[in-house]
Amino acid sequence: MSALIELARRLPAQRVLVIGDVMLDHFVIGRVDRISPEAPVPVVRFDREEYRLGGAANVAHNIRAIGADAAVVGLVGGDEPAARLRADLRAAGIDDRGLIASADRPTTRKVRVVTTRNQQVARIDYERDGAPPETAQAQLGACIADGAARSNALVLSDYRKGVVSPDTIQAAVATARSARVPLLVDPKIPHAERYRGATLITPNHHEAELMTGLQIRGVDEAQLAGRQIHERCGASVLITLGEQGMWLLDASTRAPIEEALPATAREVSDVTGAGDTVIALLALSLAAGGSLADAARLANIAAGLVVARFGPAVVTLDELTAALDAPAR
Repeated sequence: MSALIELARRLPAQRVLVIGDVMLDHFVIGRVDRISPEAPVPVVRFDREEYRLGGAANVAHNIRAIGADAAVVGLVGGDEPAARLRADLRAAGIDDRGLIASADRPTTRKVRVVTTRNQQVARIDYERDGAPPETAQAQLGACIADGAARSNALVLSDYRKGVVSPDTIQAAVATARSARVPLLVDPKIPHAERYRGATLITPNHHEAELMTGLQIRGVDEAQLAGRQIHERCGASVLITLGEQGMWLLDASTRAPIEEALPATAREVSDVTGAGDTVIALLALSLAAGGSLADAARLANIAAGLVVARFGPAVVTLDELTAALDAPAR
């Protein structure tokens, strides 16, 4: 673990540019003690509400929580949620100059009605998932080029809300290649070949199933899926498998290396945003000069910490190093 601790200590010196679908997660929290007489649904007595950074903004928040510098490129609307999202990003110390205001869409917002016991009752999504208009797409490309010039790694965080269009992917690939920095992709579309040119692609097992048509029930199927995805996009592949951990195909070496990483979580409360934590730690670790295998190990440990918490969550450097120290005690 000493090598991983040394790698972890280099993470705060990095800067990562996160490109993708920024969101605002809005939680309406209350108590349920009866069923509505109007319909068979629970009546939620309002207690409080919370807002958290979501989607690509949560990736950036995870990067910043480690102590590194983060910047975001994405689209917001000209609405109140955009103002709150910007304020929350700035409060976290995240560079939001790459957020483009687009009049043709609302700021993506997920409103979750949950009980005080963290049981979700309903969710309302405010979104528009069409491709950006030509003017906004050109602005996104300019922000990618500008932000990459000051970054050690790039992340594409795709939630299928329109920002990670073919044009955005091409701009990110070209910029990362020119800047000679790694490009990591958290994908949503089933067409793996669209991400050709990326350094690493990180589908969960559902996304890997869509990409390959395979049913993934364990590491054997994940191995087959990882190989197919690599053949189609040329990138290294990390498939997250929930309670079964992760499967890594590292194509950065002359002969690809494949490895299973068992899950580290002792308690699972909510997997929301775990993928954001994974790709944030992967990007920071590669930016810091770590191997992909060590990057995956750090990401796996961080994911085990966030799934024990409700909603999109972050891990601090102290928490990460404490978890790395724990097996030695």
